[in-house]
Amino acid sequence: MVITLSWLRLCILKPCYFIFINPFCFILQLHRRKFIFFIFSVGIGGSFQFGFNISAINPSSEHIKSFINETWIERYETPLQEYSLMLLWSFIVAVYPVGGLVGAQIAAVLTLKYGRKKSLLCNSIVAIVAALIMGFSRMARSFEMIVLGRFLYGINIGIGLVAHGLYLGEIAPKELRGAVCMTRAVFTAFGKWIGLVVGLRQILGDESTWHLLLAFSGLPALIQLITLPWFPESPRYLLMEKGDTALCIDALRRLWGPGDFTEEVGDMLAERSQMQGGSKNNLVQLVRDKTIRCQLLTSVAVSAGMQLSGINIIYFYASDVYHQLGISKGNIPFVGIGASGIELLTSMMCGFIIERAGRKVLLWKGYCFMALWILLLIITLSLKERFSWIPYCSLVFIFAYILTFGMGPGTVSGVLPLELFTQSSRSIALVAANSLQWLALFVLGLVFPFVIEALGPYAFILFVVSCSLASLFTFYILPETKGKTLLQINEEFNNLRHAQKGMCSLCMKRLAAPNQTEILSTRL
Repeated sequence: MVITLSWLRLCILKPCYFIFINPFCFILQLHRRKFIFFIFSVGIGGSFQFGFNISAINPSSEHIKSFINETWIERYETPLQEYSLMLLWSFIVAVYPVGGLVGAQIAAVLTLKYGRKKSLLCNSIVAIVAALIMGFSRMARSFEMIVLGRFLYGINIGIGLVAHGLYLGEIAPKELRGAVCMTRAVFTAFGKWIGLVVGLRQILGDESTWHLLLAFSGLPALIQLITLPWFPESPRYLLMEKGDTALCIDALRRLWGPGDFTEEVGDMLAERSQMQGGSKNNLVQLVRDKTIRCQLLTSVAVSAGMQLSGINIIYFYASDVYHQLGISKGNIPFVGIGASGIELLTSMMCGFIIERAGRKVLLWKGYCFMALWILLLIITLSLKERFSWIPYCSLVFIFAYILTFGMGPGTVSGVLPLELFTQSSRSIALVAANSLQWLALFVLGLVFPFVIEALGPYAFILFVVSCSLASLFTFYILPETKGKTLLQINEEFNNLRHAQKGMCSLCMKRLAAPNQTEILSTRL
């Protein structure tokens, strides 16, 4: 009887609490602190745009290719060769991360000089301009406008991701920092899902409405432009960059509700007193600072691991990937919506366990399982011609891969860079992490269609290696950041840096010992 009750508690009651009860407690807590609507306002014009533009380009891909070919024939009276069309299409896909890379560099200056709120508001105007260019590209018979619109979208999202991350990391209370910061990943997944839903032929994915699908990003930008002015600037920015304690406390009250903020303000002042020479303004200053080199390498490794895991390639070239699985053309959009829905649900669930399980466990186990699913996917794709049921196994492994990504690396990778750095270096460090992501996205977006055409399913071996390395790195190097203040996390990395120096000195002494013995024996 005792064993049965223990089993019932472990297998049924606890999971039900985490899945159903705990989420409602979390939502009520956020509602009491009055910033659940703030999270929506920031997210809809931030990481939502990133997710939407990754997935929305795929449903309209065939129509854009046809439009490019038709325009070329109208101008030069000759059709484009298949190779040239693929190259031009890859450039349209790849110019988006180039814009993101440019936008990330702009964000470093913009967020420091004008603050997080004003940066996002100005950024929304860029998205609306890009949407107008996209919307009129079909009427103007100009595929160059699509290239320009994608580039401006990239700039918009490059700025948005940095400002969105900084805003969330600076307004979240310590005990809810992981759950609040992970909403950036939730909005990314939500954007991907909306992009696929709106991209259905029955909505905006038709031959006559694909340009409206590309212009859809103007709507969330307009929503942010209208709603965000009602919320305050980041309390940390007001106190630590502007030195205004009164405005900082007022912002905390407006976001969290009435209460005593002595502890929060004290933590900020303590962190501000440790800032040496003010905030860092460029990557050179960040790289030269030896005191945060461990944090920088960790942030870069985690960000690179997420981007090289291959998740965004599946959305960029979803039709090609699902075609490899043998799925019929008419069912591909619905399979994509199902896969994106899994990522959205798992990202939301991760928000309810991240403060209990911790960041490190979710990362290294997540990458480990992702490597396993991709390896099994490669095997099933290689055998799909031999057995009729193999494509269904491939589909299961893709869904398992996306589920694992949403429950671990996809969510936690967005939280960690916000926790590893103090105020003086957080902004430029986030720019560095995002820049690396955009660079990886550019290379993969440009090269992957040619690689998958040449190597077939074996092109995914790159992602197996990347996930395996990311799992090993996070298991052996990354310290746990759950429930710690930024100063405590910084102190842990300082201890890690000193420990590494101590190990290096010990190794050098051991290497030197035989040489000394040799010298003594020679003298004797």
